[in-house]
Amino acid sequence: MVMQRSSFAAQLAIVLTLSAALAAGPVPARAASSDVKIAIVTNLGTIDVVLDPVHAPGTVKNFLYYVDHKFFNGGTFFRAIPGFVIQGGNKTKEKPSDPGIPLEDDTKTGLHNIDGAISMARTSDPNSATTEFFICDGAQPNLDGAAGKSGYAAFGYVTKNMELVRKIARMPAESEMLLTPVKIISISRIH
Repeated sequence: MVMQRSSFAAQLAIVLTLSAALAAGPVPARAASSDVKIAIVTNLGTIDVVLDPVHAPGTVKNFLYYVDHKFFNGGTFFRAIPGFVIQGGNKTKEKPSDPGIPLEDDTKTGLHNIDGAISMARTSDPNSATTEFFICDGAQPNLDGAAGKSGYAAFGYVTKNMELVRKIARMPAESEMLLTPVKIISISRIH
């Protein structure tokens, strides 16, 4: 009987801990074997990111297509807003004919625009994301979807070197455009 009470107390403690964690807000899922790791190598250092193809399959597939074809190599982080986002891509290779991808926002994926989230940039058309992406500098719940409002497609999270994201976000800019864009030397899979 004592063992049953002890077991019940242990289970209750686990439930209370999980409830408190859920109440604290969204957190990225633990790395799974299906996750894809990438390295964003810049002239200022490397940012490691894990992508979630299980929860955001279309967005990850689109992004990895460009990664595998070396589209981002030679691109830049060109837009920065402290406490909001840094945005990157390769404007010299973008084309108006680049196909937009269907939006996979957090209402579909469960992946939120929390601190360190990588998401697809887009126009006011929810299905217009193509190649440009951003990394959140701080939690951005206003970028998540809600009833009657499309969000932005988070598809992974920074796992190493958020300090560099914050540094880029605070570099000199005019009208949100970096005065000296940060060069993206390469984006590649980490094996």
